[in-house]
Amino acid sequence: MTAQLKDTFDKDRSAFVFIEFQSEWLDESGVLFEKLVQDKPAFRNAVTQAALVLKAAREHDGRIAHAGLDLRDDPGYQLFGKGKQVLGLRSAIPKAQTWTGTGAEFVAPFIPEQGEFIMHGRSGASVLKNSSLDPYLRNNRIDTIFLMGFATHVCVESTLREAHDLGLNVYVVSDACAAFTRAQDEYFHEHILHHFGGGTDAAELVRLLKA
Repeated sequence: MTAQLKDTFDKDRSAFVFIEFQSEWLDESGVLFEKLVQDKPAFRNAVTQAALVLKAAREHDGRIAHAGLDLRDDPGYQLFGKGKQVLGLRSAIPKAQTWTGTGAEFVAPFIPEQGEFIMHGRSGASVLKNSSLDPYLRNNRIDTIFLMGFATHVCVESTLREAHDLGLNVYVVSDACAAFTRAQDEYFHEHILHHFGGGTDAAELVRLLKA
Protein backbone atom coordinates (compact mmCIF):
# COMPACT_ATOMS: atom_id res chain seq x y z
CA MET A 1 0.00 0.00 0.00
CA THR A 2 1.24 3.47 -0.81
CA ALA A 3 1.61 6.06 1.92
CA GLN A 4 -0.67 8.31 -0.09
CA LEU A 5 -3.54 5.83 0.12
CA LYS A 6 -3.12 5.36 3.86
CA ASP A 7 -3.19 9.13 4.38
CA THR A 8 -6.00 9.99 1.98
CA PHE A 9 -8.43 7.05 2.05
CA ASP A 10 -12.00 8.32 2.29
CA LYS A 11 -14.60 5.58 2.21
CA ASP A 12 -17.38 7.98 1.31
CA ARG A 13 -15.56 9.16 -1.81
CA SER A 14 -14.46 5.69 -2.89
CA ALA A 15 -16.06 2.86 -4.84
CA PHE A 16 -15.08 -0.80 -4.96
CA VAL A 17 -15.50 -1.99 -8.53
CA PHE A 18 -15.81 -5.73 -9.18
CA ILE A 19 -15.12 -6.49 -12.84
CA GLU A 20 -16.71 -9.59 -14.37
CA PHE A 21 -17.15 -11.83 -11.34
CA GLN A 22 -19.50 -13.86 -13.50
CA SER A 23 -19.90 -17.44 -14.54
CA GLU A 24 -17.96 -16.98 -17.80
CA TRP A 25 -14.83 -16.61 -15.66
CA LEU A 26 -15.66 -18.39 -12.41
CA ASP A 27 -17.14 -21.56 -13.88
CA GLU A 28 -14.03 -23.69 -14.22
CA SER A 29 -15.64 -25.80 -16.92
CA GLY A 30 -16.29 -22.72 -19.03
CA VAL A 31 -14.49 -21.49 -22.13
CA LEU A 32 -12.67 -18.56 -20.55
CA PHE A 33 -11.27 -20.33 -17.51
CA GLU A 34 -10.45 -23.52 -19.37
CA LYS A 35 -9.00 -22.00 -22.56
CA LEU A 36 -7.48 -18.68 -21.49
CA VAL A 37 -6.42 -18.89 -17.85
CA GLN A 38 -3.04 -20.63 -17.66
CA ASP A 39 -2.08 -19.62 -14.11
CA LYS A 40 -5.14 -21.14 -12.48
CA PRO A 41 -3.91 -20.96 -8.83
CA ALA A 42 -3.37 -17.19 -9.15
CA PHE A 43 -6.82 -16.80 -10.66
CA ARG A 44 -8.46 -18.76 -7.85
CA ASN A 45 -6.55 -16.70 -5.29
CA ALA A 46 -7.80 -13.48 -6.92
CA VAL A 47 -11.38 -14.67 -6.47
CA THR A 48 -10.70 -15.47 -2.81
CA GLN A 49 -9.06 -12.11 -2.11
CA ALA A 50 -11.80 -10.16 -3.88
CA ALA A 51 -14.39 -11.97 -1.79
CA LEU A 52 -12.62 -10.76 1.36
CA VAL A 53 -12.78 -7.16 0.15
CA LEU A 54 -16.44 -7.56 -0.79
CA LYS A 55 -17.27 -8.93 2.65
CA ALA A 56 -15.51 -6.03 4.38
CA ALA A 57 -17.15 -3.47 2.11
CA ARG A 58 -20.57 -4.93 2.85
CA GLU A 59 -19.95 -4.97 6.59
CA HIS A 60 -18.60 -1.40 6.69
CA ASP A 61 -20.90 0.42 4.25
CA GLY A 62 -18.51 0.66 1.34
CA ARG A 63 -19.87 1.66 -2.06
CA ILE A 64 -19.93 -1.49 -4.19
CA ALA A 65 -20.25 -1.48 -7.96
CA HIS A 66 -20.72 -4.66 -9.98
CA ALA A 67 -19.23 -4.10 -13.42
CA GLY A 68 -20.08 -7.09 -15.54
CA LEU A 69 -20.65 -7.79 -19.19
CA ASP A 70 -24.16 -8.90 -20.08
CA LEU A 71 -25.18 -9.38 -23.69
CA ARG A 72 -28.22 -11.56 -23.04
CA ASP A 73 -30.45 -8.96 -24.68
CA ASP A 74 -28.21 -8.95 -27.76
CA PRO A 75 -27.67 -12.63 -28.65
CA GLY A 76 -26.71 -11.70 -32.20
CA TYR A 77 -23.86 -9.46 -31.02
CA GLN A 78 -25.18 -6.48 -32.96
CA LEU A 79 -23.28 -4.26 -30.51
CA PHE A 80 -20.06 -5.62 -31.99
CA GLY A 81 -21.19 -5.56 -35.62
CA LYS A 82 -22.08 -9.24 -35.32
CA GLY A 83 -18.35 -9.89 -35.08
CA LYS A 84 -17.87 -9.42 -38.81
CA GLN A 85 -14.98 -7.42 -40.30
CA VAL A 86 -13.97 -6.15 -36.83
CA LEU A 87 -10.89 -6.76 -34.72
CA GLY A 88 -10.07 -7.57 -31.11
CA LEU A 89 -12.73 -8.44 -28.57
CA ARG A 90 -15.45 -7.32 -30.99
CA SER A 91 -14.50 -10.35 -33.06
CA ALA A 92 -13.37 -12.73 -30.32
CA ILE A 93 -16.49 -12.51 -28.15
CA PRO A 94 -19.00 -13.41 -30.90
CA LYS A 95 -16.67 -16.16 -32.10
CA ALA A 96 -16.52 -17.66 -28.59
CA GLN A 97 -20.29 -17.19 -28.11
CA THR A 98 -19.77 -15.86 -24.60
CA TRP A 99 -21.74 -13.44 -22.40
CA THR A 100 -25.15 -14.12 -23.98
CA GLY A 101 -26.26 -17.04 -21.80
CA THR A 102 -25.92 -18.26 -18.25
CA GLY A 103 -22.25 -17.22 -18.34
CA ALA A 104 -23.40 -13.64 -17.80
CA GLU A 105 -24.82 -14.49 -14.38
CA PHE A 106 -23.01 -13.26 -11.27
CA VAL A 107 -21.61 -15.97 -9.03
CA ALA A 108 -21.84 -16.12 -5.23
CA PRO A 109 -20.67 -14.33 -3.18
CA PHE A 110 -20.54 -11.69 -5.92
CA ILE A 111 -24.27 -11.75 -6.61
CA PRO A 112 -25.38 -8.13 -6.11
CA GLU A 113 -27.28 -7.38 -2.94
CA GLN A 114 -29.84 -4.66 -2.30
CA GLY A 115 -28.26 -1.22 -2.36
CA GLU A 116 -25.28 -2.25 -4.46
CA PHE A 117 -24.85 -0.64 -7.87
CA ILE A 118 -25.13 -2.79 -10.99
CA MET A 119 -23.57 -1.22 -14.06
CA HIS A 120 -25.41 -1.28 -17.39
CA GLY A 121 -24.73 -0.18 -20.97
CA ARG A 122 -21.07 -1.07 -21.28
CA SER A 123 -19.79 -1.35 -24.85
CA GLY A 124 -16.02 -1.72 -24.52
CA ALA A 125 -13.15 -3.35 -22.71
CA SER A 126 -13.23 -0.55 -20.14
CA VAL A 127 -16.20 -0.92 -17.81
CA LEU A 128 -16.62 2.86 -18.06
CA LYS A 129 -17.12 2.89 -21.83
CA ASN A 130 -20.67 4.16 -22.48
CA SER A 131 -21.82 2.61 -19.20
CA SER A 132 -23.85 3.87 -16.26
CA LEU A 133 -20.81 3.54 -14.00
CA ASP A 134 -19.45 6.95 -14.99
CA PRO A 135 -22.56 8.95 -13.99
CA TYR A 136 -22.91 6.82 -10.87
CA LEU A 137 -19.44 7.89 -9.77
CA ARG A 138 -19.98 11.54 -10.67
CA ASN A 139 -23.41 11.83 -9.06
CA ASN A 140 -22.15 10.29 -5.83
CA ARG A 141 -19.03 12.51 -5.80
CA ILE A 142 -16.73 9.52 -5.93
CA ASP A 143 -13.19 10.40 -6.97
CA THR A 144 -11.33 7.18 -6.12
CA ILE A 145 -11.99 3.67 -7.35
CA PHE A 146 -10.50 0.30 -6.45
CA LEU A 147 -10.46 -2.23 -9.28
CA MET A 148 -10.73 -5.99 -8.87
CA GLY A 149 -11.41 -8.64 -11.48
CA PHE A 150 -10.49 -9.99 -14.85
CA ALA A 151 -8.38 -9.92 -16.73
CA THR A 152 -5.60 -7.71 -15.38
CA HIS A 153 -4.08 -6.93 -18.77
CA VAL A 154 -7.38 -6.53 -20.63
CA CYS A 155 -10.47 -5.08 -18.95
CA VAL A 156 -8.78 -4.01 -15.70
CA GLU A 157 -6.05 -2.19 -17.59
CA SER A 158 -8.53 -0.63 -20.04
CA THR A 159 -10.61 0.65 -17.13
CA LEU A 160 -7.52 1.94 -15.34
CA ARG A 161 -6.46 3.98 -18.37
CA GLU A 162 -9.90 5.45 -19.05
CA ALA A 163 -10.55 6.25 -15.38
CA HIS A 164 -7.22 8.06 -15.17
CA ASP A 165 -8.10 10.19 -18.19
CA LEU A 166 -11.48 11.01 -16.66
CA GLY A 167 -9.72 12.46 -13.61
CA LEU A 168 -10.29 9.63 -11.17
CA ASN A 169 -7.75 8.24 -8.74
CA VAL A 170 -7.46 4.54 -9.45
CA TYR A 171 -6.02 1.73 -7.36
CA VAL A 172 -5.67 -1.80 -8.65
CA VAL A 173 -6.03 -4.41 -5.91
CA SER A 174 -3.13 -6.54 -7.08
CA ASP A 175 -4.01 -9.90 -5.55
CA ALA A 176 -7.73 -9.53 -6.37
CA CYS A 177 -7.01 -9.39 -10.11
CA ALA A 178 -5.55 -12.00 -12.42
CA ALA A 179 -4.18 -12.17 -15.93
CA PHE A 180 -3.89 -15.33 -18.01
CA THR A 181 -0.23 -15.86 -17.04
CA ARG A 182 2.09 -14.73 -14.28
CA ALA A 183 4.26 -12.94 -16.87
CA GLN A 184 1.33 -10.85 -18.07
CA ASP A 185 0.44 -9.87 -14.54
CA GLU A 186 4.03 -8.98 -13.64
CA TYR A 187 4.47 -6.88 -16.78
CA PHE A 188 1.33 -4.89 -15.98
CA HIS A 189 2.43 -4.12 -12.41
CA GLU A 190 6.00 -3.29 -13.37
CA HIS A 191 5.49 -1.29 -16.54
CA ILE A 192 1.88 -0.07 -16.80
CA LEU A 193 0.24 0.56 -13.44
CA HIS A 194 2.36 3.47 -12.19
CA HIS A 195 1.59 5.54 -15.30
CA PHE A 196 -2.14 5.62 -14.56
CA GLY A 197 -2.74 4.82 -10.90
CA GLY A 198 -1.51 2.98 -7.86
CA GLY A 199 -1.59 -0.42 -6.28
CA THR A 200 -2.71 -1.99 -3.04
CA ASP A 201 -3.68 -5.48 -1.91
CA ALA A 202 -6.76 -7.01 -0.38
CA ALA A 203 -5.43 -7.20 3.18
CA GLU A 204 -4.54 -3.50 3.31
CA LEU A 205 -7.87 -2.52 1.81
CA VAL A 206 -9.76 -4.61 4.33
CA ARG A 207 -7.80 -2.95 7.13
CA LEU A 208 -8.70 0.50 5.80
CA LEU A 209 -12.37 -0.43 5.60
CA LYS A 210 -12.38 -1.68 9.18
CA ALA A 211 -10.48 1.29 10.61
